[in-house]
Amino acid sequence: MKELKLKDNASLRKLDAKALKEELTINSKKLFELSMKKSVWELKQTHLLRALKRYIARIKTIARENDLNIG
Repeated sequence: MKELKLKDNASLRKLDAKALKEELTINSKKLFELSMKKSVWELKQTHLLRALKRYIARIKTIARENDLNIG
């Protein structure tokens, strides 16, 4: 997913709580924007929605493993 510029698991695990929360916020906004584009039939690459949802879940999982409550 080069269009989304997602980080891999190793680099996510190196981030602290503040950086993880920022990453979560940025990608949640991206997901919202993509879903709005999909609803008005402007989004051609619908596979990006699934990738972003999984990436957000990955961020939340890593935060939970580190006992961080980021959202």
